[in-house]
Amino acid sequence: MYKIMLLLHILGAVGMGFYIILPIMIGKASKLAGAGQEGLATGLLSANRIAQYFLILQLLTGGYLMTEAEYAVIWMIIVTLLFLGIAAIGGIITKPLKLIVTAVKSGQSATAHINKARVLSFVVLGLYVVNIYFMVFRIYVEQ
Repeated sequence: MYKIMLLLHILGAVGMGFYIILPIMIGKASKLAGAGQEGLATGLLSANRIAQYFLILQLLTGGYLMTEAEYAVIWMIIVTLLFLGIAAIGGIITKPLKLIVTAVKSGQSATAHINKARVLSFVVLGLYVVNIYFMVFRIYVEQ
């Protein structure tokens, strides 16, 4: 069972890799015309929703994997808080992406929404990289 959960956990981490390219993709939105911005934002909304499902997979499999070894409590707290931060800000990004679509459809400028989404995407990227660091360098209970 451990190996299956580990495989699913790794697949979930790969699926969350979307957050690595998200700042780059949002950065391209400012260089596109209105219809291009709308299409990109719609695609990013769909990809973000899929990444959110991978976050749920990470929660379930990570919770199981934490029970299989003697990890330090501080490590479990840090990893859980990082995960919750990624999930929360990943969800918050949804609003500016939707507002980009709405602004383009109504003929308004979407620059402010693009900038907000880009800042949030960099925050998620930072949390994701720190989370990967803690996954690679786990803290075990000293014996």
